[in-house]
Amino acid sequence: MVLEIAQIDVLPGQEDGFAAAYAQARPILADTEGCLTTRMTRGVESPSRFMLLVEWESVEAHVENFRNTDRFTQWRTILSPFFAKPPFVEHYADLAGE
Repeated sequence: MVLEIAQIDVLPGQEDGFAAAYAQARPILADTEGCLTTRMTRGVESPSRFMLLVEWESVEAHVENFRNTDRFTQWRTILSPFFAKPPFVEHYADLAGE
C-alpha cells in the first residue's frame, strides 16, 4: 500500500466552490480500481490549502488505473478551475513495523 499526498492550493475565495467540486469528483477517484481510501482535508491556518490523502494498492495502480486514463481527465476538468497552482503530489510508504 502507498499513500498519495497531494497539496492543493485553491484560489482565495473559491474554497467553498472547490469543496463542492470535490464532492462531485470524489466518486471518479474513489471508484478507481486499486484505490483503497480517499480523504480531503482543509488547512486550519491556511484555509485555501487542501491536502488530498489517497491510499492505493500500489503506485502502479494510481498511475495505470487513474493518471493514465480518462478518469484523471474528468477529475482535473472538474477541479482545476479552482487551482491557484498545479497540485504538488508525492507517494509515501509506511516504515517497516508500522
